[in-house]
Amino acid sequence: MSVQDADTASPLAPGWLAVPDDLNALHEPMWAQGVQRDIDGVLAVNGLTVSALKEQFGTPLFVMDEADFRARARSFKDAFDAAFADICGGVDVYYAGKSFLCTAVVKWVKEEGLRLDTASGGELAVAARAGIDGSRVALHGNNKSDAEINRALDMELGRIVVDSLDELERVAKIASGRGEKAKVMLRLTPGVHAHTHEFIATAHEDQKFGLSMAGDSTDQAGLSAAEEAVAAATSHSSIELLGVHCHIGSQIFEPDGFALAAEKLLRFLAAMQEKYSIVMPELDLGGGYGIAYTPVDTPRPAAEIAQAMAAVVRSTCAELGITAPRISIEPGRAIVGSTTFTLYEVGTLKTVRVDAPAAETGDTAGTPDQGGKNVTHPRRYVSVDGGMSDNARPVLYDADYSAILASRTSAAAPQLSRVVGKHCESGDIVVRDVYLPEDVAAGDLLAVPGTGAYCWALSSNYNYLARPGIVAVRDGSARLIVRGETEEDLLNRDMGV
Repeated sequence: MSVQDADTASPLAPGWLAVPDDLNALHEPMWAQGVQRDIDGVLAVNGLTVSALKEQFGTPLFVMDEADFRARARSFKDAFDAAFADICGGVDVYYAGKSFLCTAVVKWVKEEGLRLDTASGGELAVAARAGIDGSRVALHGNNKSDAEINRALDMELGRIVVDSLDELERVAKIASGRGEKAKVMLRLTPGVHAHTHEFIATAHEDQKFGLSMAGDSTDQAGLSAAEEAVAAATSHSSIELLGVHCHIGSQIFEPDGFALAAEKLLRFLAAMQEKYSIVMPELDLGGGYGIAYTPVDTPRPAAEIAQAMAAVVRSTCAELGITAPRISIEPGRAIVGSTTFTLYEVGTLKTVRVDAPAAETGDTAGTPDQGGKNVTHPRRYVSVDGGMSDNARPVLYDADYSAILASRTSAAAPQLSRVVGKHCESGDIVVRDVYLPEDVAAGDLLAVPGTGAYCWALSSNYNYLARPGIVAVRDGSARLIVRGETEEDLLNRDMGV
């Protein structure tokens, strides 16, 4: 925050939110490389303005920079291949389709040399329609149906990531009945604490995913669920045990958790090799790399992540005297998240007065005494034509986002604002706290960056809102890669007439 803006800061703003020096500037880590303002101050993607996009496709609208997606995908592949070249000859990068998936994205993934991670039969259907070779596809999920397992075998998937002892037996039985071998990895929970929201931390013991590595996690004394699964897998002729997998959570910035998980899983592989004389040739270290949703988020470059992980794998394998397994990773958000922003049109606006404790703000203006009474401060509500139906993350995870005025620039003073949707929920908040120009008005366009991951994927038809379309912009032209729904689409599923 600059000195001249100190007086404009709102006591209602969270501590991390500073008043921008320039409300019209783009904080680069939050945006795709092709996004900038044109000569008239209108936000544009590779030369195509948001005004033109709104006229052609309407709002709300997800706007994706295709070249940026491809560049981010390549950067992960190139960085990890380089870092692990001397360890295991490179890395298999599986794009985590659950973050955002459509047939166009699968095509880009193929063309940039990545593989594909899926988590359901529906995601497998998208993969099949896009024509990716099954050997380059993985299937996750904690409760795969028989139909999903059979589809995985039909597609000759490169791996099925098994999540429990029950599921291992189910996969073995189905594969045996077909006279086939299922290629399996075991998902383990290494008990590593990831510094992220509780609902997206996935490597602690008390949650639904994975096989515990704790020694007291089964009825057999001293035998972990993970080890029991290894023993069971080796006893089935219909299972080809490729290795083990972990995923410690999502939106993680610190490298410590990834390093500790890698070390623990390598030690597990070494122990299983010694005890059962089995060499598992693969190790998947998952994903979860964070991106910038706000100016205070500090994502790490792919090369930095890769070098840090490679150092741990290299030293641990040397210490244990084992051959390094083939490493794989599963970035999703880190590839697609910042490629996309959501474009909204502003509707109604209102300003409310909110209590702020005088002891915290030091502001006693308007109070009859100095006895610790509350004082009020303005907060403006800016309503847009979407909301929690196209971005459920704020209500699910208390996720923070940013927003800018996109259809023009403004020299107006900053005003603390809350961008909200049009749903019948008081929790329908798109951006909880952001400074926007005072003169934002109905008809203006707002852009919310960082919405490529888990926004469209989690979208809904709450209040019978149709889900927005997604346009991919490349070389100054835009094309729909997912058509926006219409009211007719929604009504066609209603069988009551």
